[in-house]
Amino acid sequence: MNSMPAAGDVGDPAIIAGLSSDAAVRRLAQYGANAVVEERISPARRVLRHFWAPVPWMLEATIALQLAIGERVEALMVVALLIINVALGVFQESRADAALALLKRRLALRVRAKRDGGWREIAAAELVPGDIVQVSLGAVVPADLRLLYGTVLLDQSMLTGESLPAEVEAGKTAYAGALVRRGEAIGEVVGTGTRTYFGRAAELVRVAHIESSEQRAVLGVVRNLTIVNFAIVVGMVAYAHAHAMGVERIIPLVLTALLAAVPVALPATFTLAATLGAKTLALKGVLLTRLDALHEAAMIDVLCADKTGTLTENALAVAAVCAVREGYGEDDVVSLAALASSVDGRDLVDRAVRAFAAARHGLMPALTVQRFTPFDPTRKLAEAVAVDGDGQALRIVKGAPLAVAGLAPLSPRAVDELDRFTAAGYRTLAVACGSLDAMTLIGLIALSDPPRADSRALLAELRSLGVRPIMVSGDAAATAATVASAIGLDGPVCPPGKISDDVSPAQFAVYAGVFPEDKFRLVKAFQRHGDAVGMCGDGANDAPALRQAQMGIAVSTATDIAKAAAGIVLTEPGLSGIVACIDEGRSAFQRVLTYTLSILVNKSVNLVVLGVGLIMTGHAVLTPMLQALSMLAGDIVTMSRAADRAKPTPYPNAWRVRNLTLAAIPLGAFKLSYCVGVLAVGWYALGLGIAEMRTLTFAMLVFAGQANVYALREKGPLWNSRPAPVMLLASLADLGLVTMLVLSGALVNPLSPALIALLGLATLCFALVMDGVKRFVFSRLEIDRRQV
Repeated sequence: MNSMPAAGDVGDPAIIAGLSSDAAVRRLAQYGANAVVEERISPARRVLRHFWAPVPWMLEATIALQLAIGERVEALMVVALLIINVALGVFQESRADAALALLKRRLALRVRAKRDGGWREIAAAELVPGDIVQVSLGAVVPADLRLLYGTVLLDQSMLTGESLPAEVEAGKTAYAGALVRRGEAIGEVVGTGTRTYFGRAAELVRVAHIESSEQRAVLGVVRNLTIVNFAIVVGMVAYAHAHAMGVERIIPLVLTALLAAVPVALPATFTLAATLGAKTLALKGVLLTRLDALHEAAMIDVLCADKTGTLTENALAVAAVCAVREGYGEDDVVSLAALASSVDGRDLVDRAVRAFAAARHGLMPALTVQRFTPFDPTRKLAEAVAVDGDGQALRIVKGAPLAVAGLAPLSPRAVDELDRFTAAGYRTLAVACGSLDAMTLIGLIALSDPPRADSRALLAELRSLGVRPIMVSGDAAATAATVASAIGLDGPVCPPGKISDDVSPAQFAVYAGVFPEDKFRLVKAFQRHGDAVGMCGDGANDAPALRQAQMGIAVSTATDIAKAAAGIVLTEPGLSGIVACIDEGRSAFQRVLTYTLSILVNKSVNLVVLGVGLIMTGHAVLTPMLQALSMLAGDIVTMSRAADRAKPTPYPNAWRVRNLTLAAIPLGAFKLSYCVGVLAVGWYALGLGIAEMRTLTFAMLVFAGQANVYALREKGPLWNSRPAPVMLLASLADLGLVTMLVLSGALVNPLSPALIALLGLATLCFALVMDGVKRFVFSRLEIDRRQV
């Protein structure tokens, strides 16, 4: 039986006397509370700092320009857009805070500690190193403890990733956050707060950070546009000044040019595409807790998957049975082992054995259990005495092979089978039976955490999408290798020891014996190598890596801590949601990629058109009001692209802003030549006045902008796929409104129907030729494939 003294026993005063209250107060001041420490930021500061970033700068500049030219309604609309973007940023940041709050809640326990020579109940947050505490069945270990007396069976799967409960004896460490499944023990606190195994995971969640690829892309696009557009604006001002244009004419020109240069709808389109993707994924059992996680999903080329509870069921089950005694078969071994197992279902091993026996073989009906002794951690045995119909007694023993060998020696065959099970990473039980004083070993039972039924199919599909799967486990190497083989994950296993900081995904397929900080460091190492990393997990030990990864995925059975740290949560059993998320992410990426390319082409060309118009006519060919109208008309259609059809690529995507910019040069040059041609026809051939030229420029930019969107929405011929109804409706409404304004003369000088019809026909020809130019450019430049 358990040799631990009762809670009221003093025992050896040098060991279990506990701390005095004064000593505890001094140590609390020295080491701090047994809690997760976090930096406190005022709510106002937390919100205000989200107004200082590339995307808000763009919107703030737009608001200032619109107020300067008197467009107050449009300015209010952009203010609303800015507030939405800030709210999304605050929401994303709150996910890390939620994870920390859940980690703190796990430490917010009441514990039985020995203070001033007596046992008392105190808050776990008040524990300090040197405290003596007691833990028993059902309790959560409140701090890292070095056990002094007793033995406990701990479920540490959510901390270490080990699928099987661990026996922790006197002299060994029980980690904070582990759940006591069996036994009772007294231990000395050796680590509190962030110094615990559990607390280190909380600290890593707090510091984990990955820069958004979306944010980098937006910054890159804005930077390139700013360089080009600033040079154009400076040139326009210099030309106007050289031709003695007055300040009253230059200021509206500059405001119009600057307004044309700001991609107002860029951040909104990213957000809208992610929102629509999130709605689609919600119907497939996938919840996005961070909208930018959808864009990141398109880019991952490595998926690190935790073994226990992610690739496996996190449920102990019988993996194999071996009979080693003549006259006994596998059915006999399992049936007898089930008789020596508890029926209350609280012992995981006993529950697995009885479930296997009931499902496959059934219990021996001729035997009735007369006496049952539950598993004793000290003896490492459970036993039962059963009687048959004649009253003949049969003693049955089940437990650790070495413990059973003390009652029934292992035969050479049993030793060989035990070695085979051990090498495969199984936990093995030995079963013996016989008379009360003479027993014989009859068989061995191997236990394991079985793989999920869909794990093999998931890994195969990931490979077909260009994503390299890697298993990361806290279990032993042999256990991890066995599971890897069962699910079709071939490749070398990383040797035990510290993982190198410059490791690459191609080196190993399996990492075993990995601690939470190792998972976190592994994700960062892959990211330094240039990979976009996904992490799939379910436990508190996975939380830091889930937070650090570009695509953190918590499975449906994950702890609240893991779900709070992840950007994506699977709400239904199975792993199919991972592939659905990658596919939807790549579709959304194609939408925003082609939209961004359109923005690069349109914004730069529009400014050059203004400059050419100035040189050609000596006047600004657009007023600030017409520029605002053309932007509004263009943004309606380009933003509807976020809801358009898009085919996901069979490879990981990446924002290659340099190549995107290079692709925009020939496309922009062709569009510019078309626009200049239209202006030349209007000014020189038709002899239009400056008022009509402004109307023509307005209509031309709207029509050509739409043609540009449709020509660039597909990498192949523009007729390869049909646009979504919402995009077609937006186009029809847009073109109808602009045509009505131009023909009626509302807000602009009217143009003749014949001229509008001619412009429409020219735009159609422009779209067809632009489509050919696009295909030639895309055949020479790779704009979206990730390269590592």
